[in-house]
Amino acid sequence: MTGDVDALPEMAIVADAPVSAAFRARGVHDLRAAARHLRDLPYGRISDRTQPGLVLEERCGTCTTKHALLAALAAEHGVDLALRLGLYAMSEANTPGVGEVLARHGLPAIPEAHCYVAWRGQRIDVTRAVVAAEPIATFLHEERIEPPQIGAYKIEMHRRFLADWVARAHPELTLEDAWQIREACIAALSDPR
Repeated sequence: MTGDVDALPEMAIVADAPVSAAFRARGVHDLRAAARHLRDLPYGRISDRTQPGLVLEERCGTCTTKHALLAALAAEHGVDLALRLGLYAMSEANTPGVGEVLARHGLPAIPEAHCYVAWRGQRIDVTRAVVAAEPIATFLHEERIEPPQIGAYKIEMHRRFLADWVARAHPELTLEDAWQIREACIAALSDPR
């Protein structure tokens, strides 16, 4: 799914605003450079998912926090870079690093919520610089969200979707079992700091 960051609009970071100032303080002066900077940061959760600015301070982030920060940066300049939330079947083929966890539980895949940005119809993913055997190309659900929705809303929507998947395809699991399996997958992706 990873679109080239060069598909993002050319935009100098000039706004007198908090996110812009944080990027400039790190020597990042345009939107494409900001996307590369975020992509190159390790994958890992920040201390408060509702504060995407912590990605720069804590030098790590997830798909959610990195893309929310990128969308907020664009918004400070009046650029409508869409923050998107999609649910996909996470497997080793499209998310390298989760296969061992899934295999331990006898699962080929598990529904996962994934955030990215979209510009002029192209999905752009700066989560991490990894080449997967298969791109994340098929989403079971997609919608536009705003950065404040990356906390409770995203989790609620993901848990509802996962509960439906358990009821439909894996009645041997509880919702909490499934949630813990996907949490273990996320932990397997995290870069040690």
